[in-house]
Amino acid sequence: MTDFHIADPAGITLRLREEIAAAAARAIAERGRFSLALPGGSVATECFPALAELPLDWSLCHFFWADERAVPPSDPESNYGLASRLWLEPARVPAASVHRMEADAPVLSAAADAYGDDLARLLGPAPVLDVALLGMGADGHIASLFPGHAVLREQERVVSVVTDAPKPPPGRLTLTLPTLARARRVIIVAFGASKAEALAEAVTNADSPLPAAQLLHRAQHCLVLADEAAWRN
Repeated sequence: MTDFHIADPAGITLRLREEIAAAAARAIAERGRFSLALPGGSVATECFPALAELPLDWSLCHFFWADERAVPPSDPESNYGLASRLWLEPARVPAASVHRMEADAPVLSAAADAYGDDLARLLGPAPVLDVALLGMGADGHIASLFPGHAVLREQERVVSVVTDAPKPPPGRLTLTLPTLARARRVIIVAFGASKAEALAEAVTNADSPLPAAQLLHRAQHCLVLADEAAWRN
């Protein structure tokens, strides 16, 4: 089932705050912890400062990443660095709650295995995140799952290595499609007219090869947040 909310950026941020707060309260009441995977990009820059102000017990919240570029945390391209500046540091999230995806490790395959193990230790052998929060590219990619890429076909691994991403940097780690689809709530955010064509296809065409479409039609509970420029349906 997919829900839709079309609003200006402020309205999208408000709805996202409500969704995260409700999901966290439910998860903490049921399981004693809340887990979410974070994106980078425009979702982070637009929404993370407001999410940092949520009145949550951050010691019970566990932050993972949907994907990460093979750069150090201090690099402007780092999704972790962006989240740290805009959310984790302002909210004073304790270090034990932060699970950085170490895509700057010397051996990416070992880093992917280690991150899968980290998820499994907290969330079980087939990890189930409470929320997978994602942006979407103009080409319909989510996390570092790009159209036509071999990693899209991965069905066993929790985390995969990408060495040839079609946009720089080419080296990345990403949660796989099955891992994202298992999340109790998948939230995809789209800002801007450049996303409109891919979003329309993802929403309306269950047979689309676009990664966003595959996730929307595979996950159990989805929410699409889009501004008017991105929404043509």
